[in-house]
Amino acid sequence: MGVQQETPHEEQLGRRAASGMLWLAAQKWAVRVSGFVTLVVLTRHVSPLEFGVVAAAMTVIPLLYLLADLGFSTFLLQSDEVDRRSLSTAFWASAAAGVVLAGALWLAAPVVATGFRNPDLRQVLRSLVLAVVPTVLTSVPLALLRRSMRFRSLALQSLVAALLAQGVAVVLALRGGGVWALVGQVVTTQWVIAVLAWRSARWVPSFQLSPRLFREMAAFGVRVSSVDVVGAVRMWVESWIITVTLGPAALGLLNVGQRLVVTAQELTAVSLTPVSTVVFAKVRASADRLRSSYLKALGVAYAVVAPVMVLIVVTAPGLVPALFGSQWQESVRPAQALAVAGMVTIGAMLDHGLSYGVGRPGTWLAYALAVDAATVAVTAVGVRWGLVGVTVGFVGVALVATVARWVLVAHFVDASVSAVARPFATVLLPSVFATGVGLLLHPVVGGGVGDWIPLGLNGVGTVLLTVILLRLTAGSVLRDVVGLMPLPYRCTRGISRLLRLGPVSSA
Repeated sequence: MGVQQETPHEEQLGRRAASGMLWLAAQKWAVRVSGFVTLVVLTRHVSPLEFGVVAAAMTVIPLLYLLADLGFSTFLLQSDEVDRRSLSTAFWASAAAGVVLAGALWLAAPVVATGFRNPDLRQVLRSLVLAVVPTVLTSVPLALLRRSMRFRSLALQSLVAALLAQGVAVVLALRGGGVWALVGQVVTTQWVIAVLAWRSARWVPSFQLSPRLFREMAAFGVRVSSVDVVGAVRMWVESWIITVTLGPAALGLLNVGQRLVVTAQELTAVSLTPVSTVVFAKVRASADRLRSSYLKALGVAYAVVAPVMVLIVVTAPGLVPALFGSQWQESVRPAQALAVAGMVTIGAMLDHGLSYGVGRPGTWLAYALAVDAATVAVTAVGVRWGLVGVTVGFVGVALVATVARWVLVAHFVDASVSAVARPFATVLLPSVFATGVGLLLHPVVGGGVGDWIPLGLNGVGTVLLTVILLRLTAGSVLRDVVGLMPLPYRCTRGISRLLRLGPVSSA
């Protein structure tokens, strides 16, 4: 059988997808590196209790974003064609919903604060209405930029917004702003993104509305937004359980552990997700190309994320208090458990985009309902053992959900379950072995609070061991990773030769 040749259009799509991924990856690196420095400053001037108040508020705000968008922006992304009437219909529907929901949040803030047994939450929620307004008004311009694969513009907008917002947060924190430093960061981010997105999209809504298009978008959007709404409700319930049982400070401790893991994820493979949705939608007509694209992206995601998660598990006992201060010592064990869960669930981010790209949001909704219900149940049981019980429960749910997801995705891409599971399996064994070695060596080499040299040596050694083992078990995946590095072809070819991976594409 001959090798199927890519058409010029497909080659161009691949190049644009790779370019988009690299731009988003560069933006994530810049934002998260600077954001991590900001987090270090904030954790030394903002208490776990104040972090907990904003973390509780931020379980409510994303729910409003989702209800206002109604899934229309995702409809615009995956639709074969969009026109002025459909764009305007989506915009005005989201804007109207946003106004109603912002008003509802203002009125309901005292009730939510009472439910969380935290009176400080009322004013924080009302202040965050200022972040809801620009977010709902920007969904259509952002969808237009993603649809046209203008990921460079999106990356630069997010970078500018993040840097300005981090500056606002640091200034407020150093001036004793406390909780308002975190609120100011959220509000500033959304307004800057809104202004820049509208400027880049160069689109103005009209009053040409279509009830028929609204019904069509709503039918699709309800299934899409329901997945995210279920996730947002799950986060809200989890936060409520933790807050009323362990106190808002515990939620703050968990939030910092989550930020550490999310930062690591976004510095690695999360940039694949927004690109993959668009790409999967464009290649879904070809089962072979869809399957090949998905399996390659999945392998890359696991291989890139695994060494970083291993690093967190091994170094967290010394790293967390050294970076954030001794008051965050209780974040160590949750951060380690969340790192394990983060490696297991990185595939879910890609599968989420796959389900939308192939037009199967309803199936993904059923899966999300089951997983989120299980997560809430495990949280309610595990909270009696504190944050460690909660986060270890997350790991258990993640493992079970991953197995179920393999069966689901195998149908999406017309592959065997074993083929879908193989990328995870090839990365899991080297990661477990390297983690075990790193944890065993930790007491030997040292690496306590402030002991940066032994801590760094243990961390670097563990990552190198992980990469070496991956070279032995997943050489082709590492070759794909090297090929996607934002470096000149000569450099990636040199890295490939050093690791003896074979030839790397220059595309």
